Amino acid sequence: MEARAPRPGVPVRGSESGRPVMAALDLLGRRWTMRILWELRQAPAGFRELQRRCERMSSSVLSTRIEELSGARLLALGSDGYHLTPLGQDLCEALSPLDAWSRRWAEELGPATTGELE
Repeated sequence: MEARAPRPGVPVRGSESGRPVMAALDLLGRRWTMRILWELRQAPAGFRELQRRCERMSSSVLSTRIEELSGARLLALGSDGYHLTPLGQDLCEALSPLDAWSRRWAEELGPATTGELE
């Protein structure tokens, strides 16, 4: 069974409208999706290397996410392993301000207490 990535114009979790931003948020909100993108932002990787970088996530989940992200045209397989496509690179660049904001937010909140962020 082929994994289907959310697509603009098609209803997604939390939205029947099919708005592009809602499809993007559905895709990005799936478990491990952001981690895979962040790891490939650093450098391309083969399946096993990507699995290692992602703290040994299960191969079935990684395989599903790779299919979804490939279907969304955010990553592709090349001779050097999986890499971000230009669209995937654009996405990571667009998320950079959110990354910077989250770091400021973490500093503002200070150290977490045990169990606070679970």
